[in-house]
Amino acid sequence: MNLQPENLEDGLTQLIPSQEKDFEALYEIASDPKIWEQHPISDRYKKEVFLEFFEGAMACKSSFVILDKLSGKPIGSTRFYNYDEAHSSIAIGYTFLSRNYWGGTYNRSTKKLLLDYAFKYVETVIFHIGVNNIRSQKAIDKIGATKTKELYVDYGGKMVLNYEYEIKKHEWLNHTKSEKLQNFSQ
Repeated sequence: MNLQPENLEDGLTQLIPSQEKDFEALYEIASDPKIWEQHPISDRYKKEVFLEFFEGAMACKSSFVILDKLSGKPIGSTRFYNYDEAHSSIAIGYTFLSRNYWGGTYNRSTKKLLLDYAFKYVETVIFHIGVNNIRSQKAIDKIGATKTKELYVDYGGKMVLNYEYEIKKHEWLNHTKSEKLQNFSQ
């Protein structure tokens, strides 16, 4: 599985591999404290804290810049992580969007692109979400993921309680099929 395909896109968003040159544009978005207020690392809006996050994204070689396809402008970032070929699973996370793009449509588009791609190779996709990150929990519920357990996740040496959600390939296919039927009948 190529963890950083060159281009995933639909009519709304485009995901392109993150590069070092993307730091300033992404930090401009990430410098908004409201983005991180429910996140376990709530000071990620600080440049030195975001730099550590960005360096992790570059090191993992599976991160993407999320572009608004109409304007071509960066609106956030996301990545794959914890690919486990033996268990046929991968995680999606580290996602943030500019507040101008909150409200579901762009996040949904981004997750759909990642899930459609991942399910070509794995049977399970996992999401880790901080227990206080209600916004992300609601968003992940909307795509049909199920909370499976609580666990501590290492955020740069700080162990933080998270919920783990997962969605199976067959659940995703049924969810998207149901959505298409619902949209067709409206």
